[in-house]
Amino acid sequence: MKGMIKKCSVCGEYTLREYKCPYCGGALRNPHPARFSPDDKYSKYRLALSLSTRKEK
Repeated sequence: MKGMIKKCSVCGEYTLREYKCPYCGGALRNPHPARFSPDDKYSKYRLALSLSTRKEK
């Protein structure tokens, strides 16, 4: 979507660019959380990923 704010995953700066950070050239991601849905089909996968990354720390 054009005009959506993005956050650099490397330096943490916000921008309206689409592909790479204008400050450091890092990858951009959407800073907003996913919408909540009580009929979430993928919750078990996110929970498993969250638990596996906690064990690694």
